[in-house]
Amino acid sequence: MDGAGVRRSLAGMLAAWGVSRAVLLLFFFKVFVFPGPDVTTDVSVIYQGWYEVLRGGTFPLDDVTWQYPPGAALAILSPALLPFLDYTAAFGVLALLADLAVLCLLLYGGRRPGRPMRGAWVWTVGAALLGPTLYARYDVMVTAVAVAALFAGARRPRAMGALAGFGALLKVWPALLLAGAVRRRSWVAAAVTATALGSLSLLTLPGALSFLTAQRDRGTEVESLGGLVFQVARHFGWDGRVLLHYGSVEFVGPYVDVVSNASLALTGAAFCWLLLWRLRARHFGPAALADSAFTAVLLFTATSRVISPQYVVWLVALAAVCLCFHGSGMGRPAGLVLVAALVTVLEFPVFFGAVVSGDPLGVGLLFLRNGLLVAACVTACRALWRSTVSGPAGPVTPVDSSDTRATVR
Repeated sequence: MDGAGVRRSLAGMLAAWGVSRAVLLLFFFKVFVFPGPDVTTDVSVIYQGWYEVLRGGTFPLDDVTWQYPPGAALAILSPALLPFLDYTAAFGVLALLADLAVLCLLLYGGRRPGRPMRGAWVWTVGAALLGPTLYARYDVMVTAVAVAALFAGARRPRAMGALAGFGALLKVWPALLLAGAVRRRSWVAAAVTATALGSLSLLTLPGALSFLTAQRDRGTEVESLGGLVFQVARHFGWDGRVLLHYGSVEFVGPYVDVVSNASLALTGAAFCWLLLWRLRARHFGPAALADSAFTAVLLFTATSRVISPQYVVWLVALAAVCLCFHGSGMGRPAGLVLVAALVTVLEFPVFFGAVVSGDPLGVGLLFLRNGLLVAACVTACRALWRSTVSGPAGPVTPVDSSDTRATVR
């Protein structure tokens, strides 16, 4: 594409991002009312309550809804950086800035020679499809750290590891970015960063590890893959209930523990597949690090006992990173994730009442969304295996993205 064409494409994408984000902010600040339950109460009630406790010098020890690693305190306390705004407004502004940071990183990656701008478009469209939930959770902040880690991966393995370790302290899942890291420096940097910052949290604030108990005791959430069992079963006489439990809407009753354990077993099976892939992989092209991270997070999201709407933020961003690299096989799973984002905003918050009550509309939306995620997992695993295990034979060779021969076709 010539220079004028690139400028037009960039201007169009920036205009789309600006318009879509302005609309999201109007919903976030309640200038317009988004259908369904108010998604901003997590910020104005839960996050702000944690903020007051954390300012007192301790983690929320008596709050079972605190289920996050110690680094999450930084995200919850971050609105203090904007003392001239109230908590909710400051959080929304910082979430917008994190969203912008993701876009800038994707533009930097997508406009270099040999890399398309598809990634920036995927983020612009896919994140907008999730509605105001994008700004009503701190996941977009964690996502910005994860995207920065993946782009640092080839040239700066220590920086990649440090960012992944820091991200894991914010919300655990960025540890999966290391699935395809072939340089030992990345793993060492991640371990050192997580250990150092985790130890600092343990020494300075009581209750840094309290989140482990709350996570252990969580059940099967109504939106999860396992939850579909009870969505159907209660139409055939299952006598359990739906309750707000450990911060999410979960099924409580007979056989819930069996399904929860089955979900954990599926997660274990996903880990075994990743381990097998890692042992068999021999061909690491320029897209392998991003492709493997996207696949790993997809697997662990789809098999989780909880699939909260904000989890799709992670998937959209990682799909966008994959599409910044030539040779990525994640085009089809990325498309499935984009459709899943659209269905997600319909099941939460638009028709969440139908999901909770088990109406055919709500159950149908869950089958569709979770089916799309499972299909994305299968296609991503197949593409990753073909490109790294069934690809050209040879030694495991990390690719330096500064070598234009590796990125320009």
